Amino acid sequence: MSQPPTLLTARLTLRPFTLDDVEPLHKLIAVPGVMRYFPRPEPPDRARTERIVAHQIDEWATRGYGWWAVTWAADGALLGWCGLQYLPDTDETEVGYLLGQAWWGKGIATEAAQASVAYGFEHFDFAEIIGITHPDNVASQRVLQKCGMTFTAATRYFGMDCFRFAVARRQA
Repeated sequence: MSQPPTLLTARLTLRPFTLDDVEPLHKLIAVPGVMRYFPRPEPPDRARTERIVAHQIDEWATRGYGWWAVTWAADGALLGWCGLQYLPDTDETEVGYLLGQAWWGKGIATEAAQASVAYGFEHFDFAEIIGITHPDNVASQRVLQKCGMTFTAATRYFGMDCFRFAVARRQA
């Protein structure tokens, strides 16, 4: 695939990650508690952050989709990530997102996730896109609901208890 696309929303630019994003992303996700609802909740070291970014660059190159770097449209400041992720264990595609703590509760995850889900259905033949949250992560569950997703199951992903949400492709 050629260069990943850049998406524009009302306030955000979702652009391809580059290795220049490793340091600013590391500063966001190394804050204690930011990753508390993830399978590996401890703050990552810089090397792990670099692997996360490199993996997303590779996902775009090999799969044609992945996570975008979420930035403010106004000044380009990195806020976190959002996009689609293939789950090989279940053969599903998930919308995922993570923002630095300063950006929580401002509708940014919803804005980015809605754009990601729309992109997925517009450019791929997905029957559905899912969202996975930790059972205690009510804010993330609200984001998924605002993306049109409904709760489907309490189940396990990535070795942890999760709530699974899904939205099906709308039929014409």
